[in-house]
Amino acid sequence: MAYESHYGPGSRYGPHGVARPTPAPRRERAKDAVVVIAGWVALLWALEVIDAISGHSLDTFGITPREAGELRDIVPAAFMHFGFDHLAANSVPLLVLGFLAALSGIRRFLAVVAVIIVASGLGVWLTAPEHSATAGASGVVFGLFGYLLIRGFVDRRAGDVLVGLLVGAVYGSILWGVLPTTAGVSWQGHLFGLIGGVAAAFAFRRPRGV
Repeated sequence: MAYESHYGPGSRYGPHGVARPTPAPRRERAKDAVVVIAGWVALLWALEVIDAISGHSLDTFGITPREAGELRDIVPAAFMHFGFDHLAANSVPLLVLGFLAALSGIRRFLAVVAVIIVASGLGVWLTAPEHSATAGASGVVFGLFGYLLIRGFVDRRAGDVLVGLLVGAVYGSILWGVLPTTAGVSWQGHLFGLIGGVAAAFAFRRPRGV
């Protein structure tokens, strides 16, 4: 009995008859991206409300540098803010950049964000001034900016290159935030978040043809 071959350049099957993963429809990916990033920002606002009601008890999750016990605050610090103005300043760019990054897949997005949070938090822990406390999602914002800026070049995908150029044109001015020009602003978190985003673009590059 003869069997028809179902693999080829445009086939969903590989050369050994193993099905390749089928990308989710664009509309479904967009819906998932909206749900994840909107839920994330909503969580940040809920935490800040709790912080305000509790007399800013959650501010203790900020990172104090070079204290071993503070390493456990690297992750939660990315979800805490020192007031609603601080949170509002991060919310819009986080929504925009997070949505664009999540369009390529939620699992990849979460892995990228994890790398950014760890890189930014460790950078703060190692280099921030003594007796300071650092918290906020701005490290993630800078990381997502760096990730989107170079992702298309790393993956060699024209559409993502265009997205990166648009992101650079709209948000490029935030790069001043990696310089120690403003008192009370963690340029360390910004700088190491940016580095983490660039590193994540290489670590989670897409295989050719996917």
